[in-house]
Amino acid sequence: MAHNKTSDTSDSADSQASPAATGMTPGKGRPTPKRKDAQKASLRPLVPADRKAAKKAERAKAREKQDREYQAMETGDVQHMPTSERIPWRIYVRDYVDARRNLGEWFMPIVFIALIVSMIVQRWSPVAAFVLMIVVYVYLLAVIIDAVLMWRSLKKKLVAKYGDKAVAKGQRTGLYAWTRALQIRAWRMPKPRYKKHGNWPD
Repeated sequence: MAHNKTSDTSDSADSQASPAATGMTPGKGRPTPKRKDAQKASLRPLVPADRKAAKKAERAKAREKQDREYQAMETGDVQHMPTSERIPWRIYVRDYVDARRNLGEWFMPIVFIALIVSMIVQRWSPVAAFVLMIVVYVYLLAVIIDAVLMWRSLKKKLVAKYGDKAVAKGQRTGLYAWTRALQIRAWRMPKPRYKKHGNWPD
């Protein structure tokens, strides 16, 4: 009889063994996964299964971003323009150039018209064609002088407002200002924030 009692007690103890001994977690009803298995389950493949679809989605996303940025440059929405166009001193340069009446604004159309006229006039009067070309060169010289004077004034204002970093060589601020000054106002990108000249930046 004593032997049976001892056996029953042993069976009861085994049935009440702790969850740790059996590898079970309370409340889960299943063994706790090993660390190695858990790490494998959490890993994601570095290379997508469908590379072609992934590239297509990436291109579509990039195109959508470009469309938003282009629209922002057309509407003057500075917050959504490309990062390079949101730099404070570039915004100041655009406003300054747009406020000014630049001689270079109509340089390209005038040169194009002058070349066509000179080709036509050349047949009847080479002298007149030569004079016309001299006028074009004089106008070009005036454009250069005007651009230099514009940059000297603008450079002082940029240094006073933003420091030397605004006119550092790596920023190419001068080239940015000259290029914009040589463009027809209506064709500039980003678009001028004001329709008319004379709205000078603070």
